[in-house]
Amino acid sequence: MTGKNKRFSIKNKMYIFVIITVLVVAFGTSVIAFITSANQIDNFYKKVTSDNARNFASMVDGDFLAELKEFAGSDDYQQIREQAEEDEDEQPIEDRLREKGLWDRYKATQAQIDLYLENMQEVKYLYIVAHGSKDSEYDMYLVDDSTSEIYVTGYYEKREAELRGKDIAALPEPTISHGDWGWLCSDFKPVYNSDGDCVCIVGCDVGMDDVMKERHTLLAYLFIGAFIFTVIVLSGAMFFINRVVVKPLDAMTVEMKKFRPTVGADYDKACVIDMEIKSHDEINEIYQGIRTMQINTIDHLNELYTLQEDKLKALADIKAKDKQIGKLSIESFKDALTGVGNKAAYIRKTEEIDKLSADDSADFAIVMVDMNNLKQINDEYGHKAGDAYIRGCCHMVCNAYKHSPVFRIGGDEFVAILQGSDYAERRKITDDLKAAFDASYANTDAPPHERYSAAVGMAERAADDKTVDFVFKRADKAMYENKIAFKKIHGGYR
Repeated sequence: MTGKNKRFSIKNKMYIFVIITVLVVAFGTSVIAFITSANQIDNFYKKVTSDNARNFASMVDGDFLAELKEFAGSDDYQQIREQAEEDEDEQPIEDRLREKGLWDRYKATQAQIDLYLENMQEVKYLYIVAHGSKDSEYDMYLVDDSTSEIYVTGYYEKREAELRGKDIAALPEPTISHGDWGWLCSDFKPVYNSDGDCVCIVGCDVGMDDVMKERHTLLAYLFIGAFIFTVIVLSGAMFFINRVVVKPLDAMTVEMKKFRPTVGADYDKACVIDMEIKSHDEINEIYQGIRTMQINTIDHLNELYTLQEDKLKALADIKAKDKQIGKLSIESFKDALTGVGNKAAYIRKTEEIDKLSADDSADFAIVMVDMNNLKQINDEYGHKAGDAYIRGCCHMVCNAYKHSPVFRIGGDEFVAILQGSDYAERRKITDDLKAAFDASYANTDAPPHERYSAAVGMAERAADDKTVDFVFKRADKAMYENKIAFKKIHGGYR
């Protein structure tokens, strides 16, 4: 077998499908849970940061900050600040603030920042910045906590990326970023003076280093848990699939390959599939369908063989008797049990029709009738009840085709040759006969040997049919299909 035609079993397909499905569900659920949790935590910290920035902005003196902003931005102060930063000496700054009367309020504001940081431990940094114009690249620090040098006041720093191009009156939403100061959630809120003008902004940074570490730990736990869950679920799924689907299918495949239908063989010799399927699902239906098909194949082969043998024997007997007496009595063509024509009568009738068919002048139809459950009646109620069952079925056939000859050509087989008015109404009469058999079998109040049932098949002569046998084979096939349908609904005796 080449690689192109290599068999890829349904077992492997099912395993692959289950593995992919479980992996996608488990890890997809973990990712969704992680993202949902992260978003909830981020939103919480953004709200905390925004609330703290807004709260502190409402606490500070906007008029003082406006005055401090104007003073810190002057050229005179900037020269002093740069020198103080270079000398690392805060005294000149303090002296200038005292001269301008700003020192006490400056320290009071710085104390506010310290107190707020002390009470709000989640806040890592809190500062006040003089925000420049929308297009400015730099902002000026006004007040920071007491750990910072005083000469930071008036220091110009490059504007935060999230604030560039932003109007101070339309500050952005809180942002989470990672930089030199670690993971921070930052927000900025405006500070207004008594005239309602925005003079500066309050910057608030909430530390998130611990949160991010826990987030990474959570992600690791989620994936480990998903992996363990996947292993457990896959183990159970594989066990279930193997037991419920794979093993029964493999066993049926092995048994099907043993099937050898031959003429004259019984079910055991033909190796008809025989397994114990306990499930009541599609697997059981497949098994029952395969077994029924194999049984019907053996039955049909044996029936065809018997029919052929009987036909050959009957022809030989007729020819022998014709040679001896030239003509048989009417009684010799009658079935002793039912009174209808026997196989010899049927053969003689077919020979007559074949002669008429030679010049295409005969229209007729063949109806093949095969009784259901005759063996069961014989086995369970005796052959006397079986004979009554045969006569009852024969009576229903004769009653349906009142104007056509009926023949018993086998133990449980009848043939009717429809001509004249029966041929004209052939479909209706045949459908009525099938319905009558169904109604009789459905009458559970009657004894089993009086619940008459038979498979019925009909075929019409076609223009290219040269003998009756061609029509008979089609009728037999139609009957066989009707019998299969009956067995699918009611089951078979065997």
